[in-house]
Amino acid sequence: MPVLIYPKSPEHHLFARGGIESTRAGRDTHLDCVNIGLINNMPDSALIPTERQLFDLLGAAAGKLVIKLHLYTMDSTPRTDWGRDYMRRFYRGVDGLFDSRLDGIIVTGAEPKTDRLPEEPYWAAFVQVIDWAKENTFSSVCSCLAVHGAVLHLDGIERHPLPDKCIGVFNQTRTTHHPLLLGVQERLRIPHSRWNEVREDDLAQSGYSILTKSDSAGVDCFVKQHQRSLFVCFQGHPEYEAQSLLGEYRRDIGRFLRRENESYPTMPQGYFSRVSEEALVAFQHEALLSRRPEFLASFPADRLAQDLRNTWHAAAKCIYRNWILYLSSHKARQSRLLAAGGFV
Repeated sequence: MPVLIYPKSPEHHLFARGGIESTRAGRDTHLDCVNIGLINNMPDSALIPTERQLFDLLGAAAGKLVIKLHLYTMDSTPRTDWGRDYMRRFYRGVDGLFDSRLDGIIVTGAEPKTDRLPEEPYWAAFVQVIDWAKENTFSSVCSCLAVHGAVLHLDGIERHPLPDKCIGVFNQTRTTHHPLLLGVQERLRIPHSRWNEVREDDLAQSGYSILTKSDSAGVDCFVKQHQRSLFVCFQGHPEYEAQSLLGEYRRDIGRFLRRENESYPTMPQGYFSRVSEEALVAFQHEALLSRRPEFLASFPADRLAQDLRNTWHAAAKCIYRNWILYLSSHKARQSRLLAAGGFV
């Protein structure tokens, strides 16, 4: 079934996506669909890839259900002129979110700008979104930095900085039987890309159920009911495409070569083939000797991409399928109660 999108303009790139039917949503169609809001806080360079990744994943997971995807932004998120123009053309502000009736939301991470989350320029708006979601959605998905912000605001759980960036595709173990993991294998792989973490002991003490975790990357997926909404948290990125980490690694190398960062970036773990890793070690050696922005042009991105495979898509599709079914079932239950004159 199609994923229907609600951007402010019909010129949005998702209308041209192949493989999944994308249709401009009409207000008089598909009244029984599942309405999902995407609050996209990713940096400008990742805005379009994030839209595409989540659009494709929702489309693959939806089955016979119809999804309406509504695009929202927090105006206080730092952006370039291009980014502000893009959001103005295609996104609605969170004031529109607060006036909406959605079944669920997806809140993406953002690139951290400060050591303390409450000092981030968008913190006040982010807190408003989380508080609204508690009372007005059946479930809320948060990923990466949005997870760290949500658990800090909701439960006072602090994130902890990591000695090196956690980046790669990590083996995860399913730790419990939960409806969100129905059909998911006991062992799965999920990409991660972050500088901080929230820890299992802190989460468990605050009543979160840990669903998946890794010996190398720590907790990945965990959940907790907050008022009306089930908060589903991913420290990783199940929505990533096969080449997403490659693009991030190349970006970070570019920042090193431009002397924006002083440390050469950590190579993603469990992601590249042995031959690719050897080529990247050789590239690093040359980059350290010749630290010039122009050297990035010799980064062998096309050759590296040929060996990359999305080994986590099946698990990600299954988890999101279960999440969509959770939204659909709770929406149907609410409709039955309302039809019977009951209270929701």
